[in-house]
Amino acid sequence: MALKQTEEFRREAVRIALSSGLSRTRIAADLGIGKSTLSHWISQYRSTDLTAPEAQTDLVRENERLRLENRILREEREILKKATQFFASQKT
Repeated sequence: MALKQTEEFRREAVRIALSSGLSRTRIAADLGIGKSTLSHWISQYRSTDLTAPEAQTDLVRENERLRLENRILREEREILKKATQFFASQKT
């Protein structure tokens, strides 16, 4: 008689299988499930998002911060280019 695994256990098993770099055989053995069961779960959950919602929020914030920083650095680079051209033209 097979044990019914919780949804959380299944999702965690899939996350480990997709991100750990270990073989499915090894992961299945470590978790005490069959390789075919793990493969079935992976195909079932592959299309769903396995990351936590708060992790997504953190990524969005970090992305916004990096875009702002990138824009500022581009503007500063353009100012420095113009200053270099101006001072180079003054020497002649």
